[in-house]
Amino acid sequence: MASKQIIAAFLANEFPQSKCVVESVGDQKSTVSHPVGIEELRPGGTVSGPVLMSVADVALYVAVLGELGLVALAVTSNLSINFLRKPAADKDIVGCCKLVKVGRFLVMGEVMLYSRGDDKPVAQVMGTYALPAQV
Repeated sequence: MASKQIIAAFLANEFPQSKCVVESVGDQKSTVSHPVGIEELRPGGTVSGPVLMSVADVALYVAVLGELGLVALAVTSNLSINFLRKPAADKDIVGCCKLVKVGRFLVMGEVMLYSRGDDKPVAQVMGTYALPAQV
């Protein structure tokens, strides 16, 4: 297992381009957030799909790292998203992940995405991470 601080430092070093912030990790769960500014909006004033998918992917990766430790070679093998409603254009996107299955070679998780402060999800994501053979 890896702590919030260790994971945050790892992500800052390995993915300096990411704007995601690790808010919590543990018990096969994680919460990450992503600030929303003009760069994240698409025409029509909504948060772009790639931003939402990025938040979901990072939330799943953080939950995997929290459960298994710093497995740098764990990679996304599937990510399926259901867009549910328009996210707020002026609030952070928050991703809450819960691991569904932790196997020897695959980890599956569900991520619910929200606009900060709203309890209605803007998207639901199912994802799978493939683990390297030595884990």
